[in-house]
Amino acid sequence: MGREVFTEENYKKLDEVIQMYKGKPGALMPVLNEAQKIFGCVSLDIQKEISYGLNIPLAEIYGVATFYSQFSLQPKGEYVIGVCLGTACYVKGSQDIVNEISKKLNIEAGKTTEDGKFTLVATRCIGACGLAPVLTVNEEVYGKIKADDIDSLIGKYM
Repeated sequence: MGREVFTEENYKKLDEVIQMYKGKPGALMPVLNEAQKIFGCVSLDIQKEISYGLNIPLAEIYGVATFYSQFSLQPKGEYVIGVCLGTACYVKGSQDIVNEISKKLNIEAGKTTEDGKFTLVATRCIGACGLAPVLTVNEEVYGKIKADDIDSLIGKYM
């Protein structure tokens, strides 16, 4: 991937977080949240570090990390493109948009480009049904998108 997040410095940050919460009730969620912020994901290696540091079984950590959608097991790209597949967006062609982005970036939904620049995710309703079909790039919302708009939209982030 383009940017390296699994650095010794980041592992030191994680260790500081673990030490801050170690022995406190309910430590797992805040540690996972901080790990997600530090690394952009909570990969199996990171979960092992947390397991060792907090003395919590890896299976329990994995269960929590896979249950909550805010946690990602793999690093996400610099730009996360979320295409809404809620009912209003789907009816207005959002699946065609997913297919077009997938073809343009050569990745499937849920995956990240090799250079670490883009991640494509299919989302549920984001509450902008009047603008259907809708996609987001990080925090930026784009409405009434057509498959023909994808080249220029992605071009803005290249």
